[in-house]
Amino acid sequence: MRTNPERRTALVDAAIQVLAADGARGLTFRSVDVAAGVPNGTTSNYFSSRDDLLLQAGLRIHDRLDPDPADLNQPPSTEFLTSLLHLLQDRLTKDRAGYLALLELRLEATRRPALQEALARRVRENLEENIRLHREHGLPGDPLLLYLTVGGYMLEQLTLPGVLPDGLLEKVIEHGVRGFVGAGS
Repeated sequence: MRTNPERRTALVDAAIQVLAADGARGLTFRSVDVAAGVPNGTTSNYFSSRDDLLLQAGLRIHDRLDPDPADLNQPPSTEFLTSLLHLLQDRLTKDRAGYLALLELRLEATRRPALQEALARRVRENLEENIRLHREHGLPGDPLLLYLTVGGYMLEQLTLPGVLPDGLLEKVIEHGVRGFVGAGS
């Protein structure tokens, strides 16, 4: 196995693009080579199997979608919570391919127990971290309710753009945060 970390990351990012565009069935070593613009056989030199590539793509997506730690250094307030939700919307919208690839991987995980275990562990860790930060910052509301509300909206918006009216998430964030404040406090 090759160990060039930059090349490996570029190949995983190309795999994410393939997953978003062609689904899990379209993910092959050759399709990743083409998407990454590297010679045929390069991906197979970096990953032991397709399952390994799927797993690495799932882990990488979460790294790409993680918030900038600098965004978390604000005093706790409803405005801070609102800002965090806007930043989440921005990250997911800017990395639409990453989000769509993650959805594709979640579906694939229903057929691959090892992938399901790894993704479930990573999502659970992320959710626990979000809840911890929510509470540590003294933010108002129920973090699970916020997670599910924003997650559901982003699922609709990024998979079926145009179904929900423009500006709806902003209304959910602006008005909903006030409603969530009473829901979990």
